[in-house]
Amino acid sequence: MNKYAAEFFGTFWLVLGGCGSAVLAAAFPDVGIGLLGVSLAFGLTVLTMAYAIGHISGCHLNPAVSIGLWAGGRFPANQLLPYIAAQVIGAVAAGGVLFLIASGKAGFDVSAGFASNGYGAHSPGGYSLVSALVTEIVMTMMFLIVILGATDDRAPKGFAPAAIGLCLTLIHLISIPVTNTSVNPARSTGVALFAGDWAISQLWVFWAAPIAGALIGAVVYRFIGAEKQ
Repeated sequence: MNKYAAEFFGTFWLVLGGCGSAVLAAAFPDVGIGLLGVSLAFGLTVLTMAYAIGHISGCHLNPAVSIGLWAGGRFPANQLLPYIAAQVIGAVAAGGVLFLIASGKAGFDVSAGFASNGYGAHSPGGYSLVSALVTEIVMTMMFLIVILGATDDRAPKGFAPAAIGLCLTLIHLISIPVTNTSVNPARSTGVALFAGDWAISQLWVFWAAPIAGALIGAVVYRFIGAEKQ
């Protein structure tokens, strides 16, 4: 149970820190952190939690990552569902806390998006469904390649959290304008349930595409990372 609790709190921190920065701080008058700040916030949540709980649960914080690690031969199948459940529950709990905080400001409107992921009219840059699918698949694929590579027994020791956190920062720098960046079905679910309406109707994309990308990334790394016989 300690592994599942670690995944709950780790994912809670990722959503509260990442989505919280987007909802509360990104556009704050004159001193808002903007897209760069939000990107860093997501990367920092993973970096800090990797050091805090990596030795307990592996610090997946993401159903797509858990599935990718399973496909890459690094994670047992019998723990997949409990990990995913803990991650989604942690994300929803963080969404609830963020909603309580954000709704304390006059004029707050959750229907404006609440850091939800979307495409078409709900993409920050107006990008299409195809653009969203390609972005989420490719970004998650690269995320899994970095995760599998940085945690390989042959990789330099102690640097995996930094590599993974910086990778997630870079992913956000690229893809926030397209989908508001998911690469994580739990993160998407945690805020979509509160935004409702379009956020829920488009949520399938942010489950299907990251999982597909994670599976592709696992296959790619198993090929390029195979040791020579």
